[in-house]
Amino acid sequence: MLPVGACIAAVLVLVPLPAHWRAKNVATVSLIAWFFITNMIYFVNSLVWLHDSVPRLRVWCDIVTKLIIGASSAIPAATLCICKHLELVASGRMVRLTHDDHRRRKLFELSLCWGIPVVFMTLHYVVQGHRFDIVESFGCQPAIYYSLPAVFIIWFPPLLLSVITLVYSALALHHFLRQRINFATHLDSSGSSLNTNRYLRLMAMAITEIFWGTSLNAVAMYANIAPGLRPWTDWADVHSNFGRIATFRIFEIGKPYLRQMLIIWWAMPVSAYIFFLFFAFGEVTKKDYKRVFDWTMRFVFRQSPLPRAKLLDSVSSTTRSVPLIP
Repeated sequence: MLPVGACIAAVLVLVPLPAHWRAKNVATVSLIAWFFITNMIYFVNSLVWLHDSVPRLRVWCDIVTKLIIGASSAIPAATLCICKHLELVASGRMVRLTHDDHRRRKLFELSLCWGIPVVFMTLHYVVQGHRFDIVESFGCQPAIYYSLPAVFIIWFPPLLLSVITLVYSALALHHFLRQRINFATHLDSSGSSLNTNRYLRLMAMAITEIFWGTSLNAVAMYANIAPGLRPWTDWADVHSNFGRIATFRIFEIGKPYLRQMLIIWWAMPVSAYIFFLFFAFGEVTKKDYKRVFDWTMRFVFRQSPLPRAKLLDSVSSTTRSVPLIP
């Protein structure tokens, strides 16, 4: 069940990618990339360690455990960039976005969506008590020394990014409601690639994702620090026996903790499903479906799909050729 859920999520999240790639929306493309990377990691992990917790693919685990840490801050950072841009466009503070404005926006979004995750992936080493953990059915997981530094490195940054995102989304919604009558005209005059429909879908997706992610992040933070934090003594003590790989079988994990792991694990596939639902049925995406269908008919089935106008002409000419019976 776990591998199937992650694999479907990884495939579905790529469906809206062409439309956002053409629009050169760095934050949304980054969000898709992080969803895809993380769900593919979950897919491989849950498949390889479906029935055991034997240490294997150790280099893979070294890499993906860092990427999992990075994704926890990358996804709220990308959502923050989306809401920040929506608020700027809707506010009217800039009459028209210039080429330099778009370039600065792309650099800013690249630094947040990819720079911040790299920083926290590096800082994770500070609170990495050993190499990594392997849990049956879940695969390799980041090792965390549960202490006060871990709170500020692992859990606090995503929550802070989420709070800032909520502020921007509230401001963007306020701007929209204030000028909703002529909002379409305002978007056209701003030089943005957004229309009202896409603006509202981006806004709804961002708010849904951030509420969903923030709730689960807060639950994970509480569950890990509620039993008590370990004292931070010194570097040598925290990183002693650093090469150790801890392994856990399902029957060794208590039901409450297993339930918590399942909720946190499913958060990523469900987030990808939410993203897909918001963008899979937009007008631009529907046009992409038609292009794929036409390509398949032409190059796979060797059939040339008739244009709609020609199809209607052929139908009408056939109708005219039928004699009327008195």
